[in-house]
Amino acid sequence: MTHYALDARTATPHFPGIGRYVTSLAQALAAQLRPDERLTLLVQPEHPVRLPAGAAAQAHPAAVSPFSLAQQRRVPGLLRRLAADLYHSPYYLMPYRPGVHTVLTVYDVIPLRHPEHSSARARLLFRLTTALALRSARQVIAISEAARQDFIADFRISPERIRAIPLAADPAFRPQPPEAIQDVRRRYNLPGRFVLYLGSNKPHKNLVRLVQAWNTMEDGRWKMEDCKLIIAGAWDPRYPEAKELAESFSATSVDASRDLPSSICNLQSILWLGRVPEADLPALYSAAAAFVFPSLYEGFGLPVLEAMACGAPVVCSNVSSLPETAGDAALLVDPTDAAALADALRRVLAEPGLAADLRGRGLAQAARFTWERAAAETLHIYRQAAS
Repeated sequence: MTHYALDARTATPHFPGIGRYVTSLAQALAAQLRPDERLTLLVQPEHPVRLPAGAAAQAHPAAVSPFSLAQQRRVPGLLRRLAADLYHSPYYLMPYRPGVHTVLTVYDVIPLRHPEHSSARARLLFRLTTALALRSARQVIAISEAARQDFIADFRISPERIRAIPLAADPAFRPQPPEAIQDVRRRYNLPGRFVLYLGSNKPHKNLVRLVQAWNTMEDGRWKMEDCKLIIAGAWDPRYPEAKELAESFSATSVDASRDLPSSICNLQSILWLGRVPEADLPALYSAAAAFVFPSLYEGFGLPVLEAMACGAPVVCSNVSSLPETAGDAALLVDPTDAAALADALRRVLAEPGLAADLRGRGLAQAARFTWERAAAETLHIYRQAAS
């Protein structure tokens, strides 16, 4: 019996992206185990992970934070007691001498590619702890080919040690029925038409340029009328610039004369939702006239795939991993060009034929990515590493 241990201590609200990854992967892995294999999830007791009924998988409490030095002793001890043959860490803050064959998942090198957005101390800690994690791992999984190439370049990993296994949208992300869309419209007081952004407000998400682009949307050819920009996702108070910019435009439109350009008044049509429960996301995506994702860098860009799976036309950046994720199913733009971003959004909102084409392409693109495939490829790596 081969025993795999998947560290799911990051399946908490503090790690929304990594938590979604490890939860979806665990459920798909459990369904594909052979009779001579079993899987144990190391979980925070207050954040259990649901597993398929009858699967050869179980959850085991591991009440130690990934940020705690105590994990360097307690997790290896737990792995010994469980008689694990392989340990999979989905996070670079991990026990660096786990005592068993190890697989590591990596996501991005944002602190290194955008050093202006983090302190020298944060960059040093990221480089040091990531190097330790990579040194501990027999095999490494990157969530996109772009991320794989970045880690090879920045950490000089042997290419044969790191493999790209893309993420997927959860099956819950699919076009929603009219009653579900109407319910989410009512509860969030949504307008008839809106453009949706979902993600954090960290600097690499490029929200300042999105606000700038939105300010230029109206022109002589087309008026937005009741269309709003909705910005949803966890808000980090360390980065208030996008909201401050929107508020400054709104203040200008209130204080100045009636002859101001309508584009400036339009900045009042930004709605900040904050964190949205995951159960509401499929209907929110489905209700959107378009989804926009202007990031300067992404390890994968899962919200792009989720939006496509729900039938939303997508406008996103043409950098890092996003062309891989979006394929030919989105309008790709230079994220440093606010005018190009505004023009792409204007086209999707003003051209019904283009929007319909993007919806169809997006549904097909999202269907190419599945957690079953990701789990099968991950299990192949487990079996190689454990042997």
